Amino acid sequence: MAFNMTSIKTSSDGAWQGDNPLRFAFPLLVVQTTLVLSVSRFLAFLLKPFRQPRVIAEIAGGILLGPSALGRNKDFLHLVFPSWSTPILESVASVGLLFFLFLVGLELDLSSIRRSGKRAFGIALAGVSLPFIFGVGITFLLRKAVDGEDKVGFSQCILFIGISLSITAFPVLARILAELKLLTTDVGQTAMAAAAFNDVAAWILLALAVALGNGGSHSSPLASIWILISGVAFVAFMLTIIRPAMNWVGRQCSRMHDTMDEAYICLTLAGVMLSGFTTDLIGIHAIFGGFVFGLTIPKGGEFSERLIKRIEDFVTGLLLPLYFASSGLKTDVAKIQGVEAWGLLALVISTACAGKILGTFVVAMLCMTPVRESLALGVLMNTKGLVELIVLNIGKEKKVLSDEMFAILVLMALFTTFMTTPAVMAIYKPIRRIATQAQPQIQRESNVAENSSQDKLRILACVHGPANVPSLISLIDSISNANQSPLKLYVMHLMELTDRTSSILMVQRGRKNGFPFIKGFRRGELKDQVGAAFEPYNHFGRVTVRPTKAISALSTMHEDICHVAKKKRVGMIVLSFHKQWRGEGQEAVENVGHGWRGVNQRVLKNAPCPVGVLVDRGFGGVERRVCILFLGGPDDRYALKLGGSMAEHSAVRVTLVRLVEKGKIDSNSISSQGLAQDGCIEVSSASSTTPIYCGKEKELDEATVAEFRSRWEGSAKHVEKEVEATNVLEEVLLAIGRCREYELIVVGKGGFPPNMVAVAQLSDHQPEHAELGPIGDVLASSGRGITASVLVIQHHSLPHEHHQPLLMPIHDHMDDTITAEEPTV
Repeated sequence: MAFNMTSIKTSSDGAWQGDNPLRFAFPLLVVQTTLVLSVSRFLAFLLKPFRQPRVIAEIAGGILLGPSALGRNKDFLHLVFPSWSTPILESVASVGLLFFLFLVGLELDLSSIRRSGKRAFGIALAGVSLPFIFGVGITFLLRKAVDGEDKVGFSQCILFIGISLSITAFPVLARILAELKLLTTDVGQTAMAAAAFNDVAAWILLALAVALGNGGSHSSPLASIWILISGVAFVAFMLTIIRPAMNWVGRQCSRMHDTMDEAYICLTLAGVMLSGFTTDLIGIHAIFGGFVFGLTIPKGGEFSERLIKRIEDFVTGLLLPLYFASSGLKTDVAKIQGVEAWGLLALVISTACAGKILGTFVVAMLCMTPVRESLALGVLMNTKGLVELIVLNIGKEKKVLSDEMFAILVLMALFTTFMTTPAVMAIYKPIRRIATQAQPQIQRESNVAENSSQDKLRILACVHGPANVPSLISLIDSISNANQSPLKLYVMHLMELTDRTSSILMVQRGRKNGFPFIKGFRRGELKDQVGAAFEPYNHFGRVTVRPTKAISALSTMHEDICHVAKKKRVGMIVLSFHKQWRGEGQEAVENVGHGWRGVNQRVLKNAPCPVGVLVDRGFGGVERRVCILFLGGPDDRYALKLGGSMAEHSAVRVTLVRLVEKGKIDSNSISSQGLAQDGCIEVSSASSTTPIYCGKEKELDEATVAEFRSRWEGSAKHVEKEVEATNVLEEVLLAIGRCREYELIVVGKGGFPPNMVAVAQLSDHQPEHAELGPIGDVLASSGRGITASVLVIQHHSLPHEHHQPLLMPIHDHMDDTITAEEPTV
């Protein structure tokens, strides 16, 4: 049924009134948006094991909904995507595209590009010029072989085909590098810098192509020249007049002011729309105005961060997939018919890959880059993305690209992007993964004297934000004191890399630094809050602080942590718990998200050294009261040795609370246990399976407690509490946590002592936090009135571990900078 556009209404009166909502603009748009999001997210889930960026799923989802697949059913196409709805869908998608390109301008730091060096500039120049030249050559063939292309102006056809072959997608490339752990290696740094140059070149060429395309439709041959002159004047006006004005707005919205006027935010959003209208008025596409306006926003300040938070999720999560859907509705793979047409597709793909890879490879080799790195750079620079689709859509809109040519170039973009990750993995392998069952690597070098004054203890502390810093400083200060060896503290600020523009901003600021960190700050740059919080602590005492950042996906964050712990040979890793308590009597606040719990679990499983998980309820103060909860086993013995280190500190009052149980082990009362040939008992529980060496473990427990009491007699208290059943044990633990006598409770995660049947029974209950062990789980539980912070210790069992020092000093002559590890090739 044909529709008159002037008769289309926004909303219906409802099905009960006899209206079909799919014949009205707004309800149909809701259905279209829901369908697009569902299909793209489902494809993203299917492609996740292949490490493909989300843009692949969104483009493929649009093609799937278009005439290439589901749209071949005319009833489906006319019902869900009727022709009269296309202008409405594309208008909404264009609004999202306009603001997305504004975000792209925000993430493109021109000053950073200027600092990137001649090597990156040379690679970018070759990566643009050679594919463009190849595109000029292939245009002659395509104009003759593809129907309708010979009717298009030759210069316009050259520009659009050449640009589509020479573009590198900066945001997509950044996420691929992050997934491969190459983000801030030499290869990643060069690729990111070259892609930034490439982005600028692509936008200049695109503006030129659009100007020529519009000029071709006018009778006056001077139209293209006027469009170009107006475009240059617009860019000059924005960078010389608007940019200083936006810098002033950024200063008004800095941290020095108590509030941020919402009028500035609204003014900026209106500026994006006005800039888009201006470039459309000139004759250049509206998205170019949004991109240029994004360049005028000051980088790295609170103002840009607030803008990103306000519009990013809505634009990239909801509106942008609509643009891919509208592109898919224009892509008809069925137009590529016959052997000749598919041969043209293969030729275009081969030409695009050859131009990018060959041009980048040659220049990289001339810059003395190793062969595999040069080849990997070429493959990485061949990544396509949104800008590619924008070029193709504008070309189709301007009648420069026919349906068949459009389909060929869209499939070329999909294939080249899809092949990037597997090709790079085959050519240039990422860093070695941490072994699934990593073994402790902390050992003393044979030539280092035990009491050498040059020895330093090393701790790696991982935090999620400034809120974790005060308690962490108190903990480290309690461990370190003047009578011990100097301590070196690596503070790793964990930051999740996502599809958000803010993640790419973080990456761009840090790409000059070694894997996987931003290890310092240039003069004049905004310092990270976590690093700034530790700066005063770095100037007193015997602690040297090295604040760093780790930017990675949550699924692989543990690899970064374990990699650095092993490389720097730290004595212990301290993790921040995924919950934080704010104020007395309040429930736990999930301040960092549930995904960080998985990071802690994977670190505990794969760590090459002892790990402590700090459940922070506000540890600190002038006089710190610490309780060492001892039941027995390797983890508890390590916790007791840590308590001995704290007892030496004048501001720390340590109390050893030993829980003992009357009687001997009742083998019938412990579930799932068996007696091995060597006389050992293994206890299985909901949280762990722990071997118990009855005789040896008991001897080690007694020796450790005796050593602690004899050494710290007078400095630390010793209390023994008897428990007889599970409910009694739980009541004792809750009483210790609620009594306000202790600010911090240190407890081992795992081993079940041979004389503590109640612990084994307690562990059979369904835990809330299984990674903390049965005792730590009780003390970290929410809503039970516990006020003390908890440090749960996991100590890897080593042969003769009772001879292992608490925090093994290592020689300080080692290189102390955090640098990129060369991948295994």
